[in-house]
Amino acid sequence: MTRLSIRHETIYRYGQPVGFGPHRLLVRPRDSHADRLVQASLELYPRGDTRWVYDALGNCLCWYQPKGQSTELKIVSNLVIERYPASLTPLEIADPGTAMPLVYSLADRTVLAPFMTPVTDMDPNLLKWVREHMGTADEPVMDFLLRLNSAIHNEFGYGVREQLGTQTPSETLYWGTGTCRDFAWLMVESLRRLGYAARFVTGYLYSPNADRPNCEGQYKGASATHAWCDVFLPGLGWMEFDPTNGLVESPDLISIGATRTPEEAYPISGSIVGEPGSCEMTVSVSVTMLQPQGYPRNNAA
Repeated sequence: MTRLSIRHETIYRYGQPVGFGPHRLLVRPRDSHADRLVQASLELYPRGDTRWVYDALGNCLCWYQPKGQSTELKIVSNLVIERYPASLTPLEIADPGTAMPLVYSLADRTVLAPFMTPVTDMDPNLLKWVREHMGTADEPVMDFLLRLNSAIHNEFGYGVREQLGTQTPSETLYWGTGTCRDFAWLMVESLRRLGYAARFVTGYLYSPNADRPNCEGQYKGASATHAWCDVFLPGLGWMEFDPTNGLVESPDLISIGATRTPEEAYPISGSIVGEPGSCEMTVSVSVTMLQPQGYPRNNAA
């Protein structure tokens, strides 16, 4: 078990006062066998009404309606989470009971259908790229998934992009670079074209050496919200694959929400009323491991 403290701060600053429409916040995980929510709080400015709901996918959402006008909108999520990661034993099994091509039961297919249907347009280049990484017809699906996860990690360059939005898989293939959300979306859409149920996951990533640039063991994407791919396998359920860092079922991945598309996974979305003049957004994320008594662990060498 690991205990993590997470602070996610987002501040919008406007050139002149504006009003606000409702804002949708996806910043809080659900309790599960893998994640126990110990503490959760929101710091909101301006003050406003909040309402918590579960969306159609079971994600925990907060609807926040700021009151009045302001030149600043500040949303801070503070979490303390205990992680109980899944055992990696299934990864050591040569054949987890499924082989290519993957076939789901009728009951599973009924539930998984939305996650098996591609969203982006058919691209011959994407299909060609996927086929180049496929093995034989009877290859264990885990072998293929591990290879595809590693291929994205090794073949594409990682770069930070401040602009909102996610590249299409075609754009990521063309440019050969992307962010964590681009790589996650490439893997999701590639697998859907092969009959897999895959979903886009947003959350956080704990990196032991996040504050030490170029240090061995530092993960990419740990200084902001992170994104990866979940794949559903019969008998194993939803399994985590992070192509950005080549991780599988890692205890350092902290899931906040799982969606069908990246657009549904924005941590904060909403509207303003009026002319803002200038607009500036700053985001900071910190993920710190805590000792059992609640004090930060010293990661210095």
